Amino acid sequence: MLDAAASRFRPFEVVSKVRESATITSFHLTPLERQHWRPFEAGQFLTMRVPDRKGGHVLRNYTVSSSPREEGTYRITVKREAAPSQDVPDGLSSCWLHDEIEPGAVVEIDPPRGAFKIDSASSRPVVLLSGGVGLTPTVSMLDVLARESDRPVWFIHACDGAAVHALREEVEHLAALRPGIAVHFCYRFAENNDLDAARCHSAGFLTRTTLQSLLPLDDYDIYMCGPPPFMQALYGILTGLGVRKERIAYEFFGPASLLSETGQTTARPAMARAAEPTTEGDGPRIVLQKSGRSLAWDGTSESILTFLEAQGIEPEFSCRAGVCGTCEQGLVSGEVDYFEEPLDAMPGDRVLLCCTRPKSSIVLDL
Repeated sequence: MLDAAASRFRPFEVVSKVRESATITSFHLTPLERQHWRPFEAGQFLTMRVPDRKGGHVLRNYTVSSSPREEGTYRITVKREAAPSQDVPDGLSSCWLHDEIEPGAVVEIDPPRGAFKIDSASSRPVVLLSGGVGLTPTVSMLDVLARESDRPVWFIHACDGAAVHALREEVEHLAALRPGIAVHFCYRFAENNDLDAARCHSAGFLTRTTLQSLLPLDDYDIYMCGPPPFMQALYGILTGLGVRKERIAYEFFGPASLLSETGQTTARPAMARAAEPTTEGDGPRIVLQKSGRSLAWDGTSESILTFLEAQGIEPEFSCRAGVCGTCEQGLVSGEVDYFEEPLDAMPGDRVLLCCTRPKSSIVLDL
């Protein structure tokens, strides 16, 4: 798949490398040929080809942390993922970027993609909620909201402490651009004078009590990004406070069930007879051949993948953006629409669940 998709990648030069904290560094990228830069929306990511330890390449996704207003350049902000123990290797791509890539180096990237974006049609107040390096999309979103919207915004960020707190000055600058933007930093391991010096506003974990004290009763759009344990904890708090699930948008690479309190998936049905699409109802149906289930497409799900997840079915996936190929399934019959162009072309009898919707009733080899 990498060889077939290689022509999609374009060379970009690293024009600067900026240390943002003890563990996080930003890389500013510009195309060697100007026409290879593409506009993006806050929250979207780039896919980069990273050399592996076997002489080949792997694909890694990095959120664009810069403002969409900055034409001709992208900024990615990356945490160096050191090995937790001697018998485990360092993070392949993050350590390659931190340790080997310097200004003047050329990297290969695919244009921005991804569905984690601000709902520009909404006028609801916004909560930008992040943990650790998960602030990369929310900083870009804050830039857009501060400059192009009058919606109330709460920017809430949690990290271990001041030494690893990235992009703090940028966030404070954006928050000061207009009224109606509140900022809250929570340090898990706050030093004795962090609260007194206003480097952070609370200590320990972000709690239900903290969120209740910050957020007045309202109907919010919440955008959340961070490590899985952080996401799971905050998702539980938010839904426990009565926030509707459809108001919580999130970005992380794992099954939706990880956000539930138990983290358990719904069991899949046992093997059953092969099924054919039924004609009942007005819309298309999604038929799972191996289980015999026939499901009415709801017309509102972002993709076939998210629709199946909502039914308690969790096919394998990784990126949700047509990049990794993990969610590829057999398409026995029917037609689908690709709303996100996959990195590699799919044959007619295969489908990527994460970036398609049904055009007709379909039968999946699932």
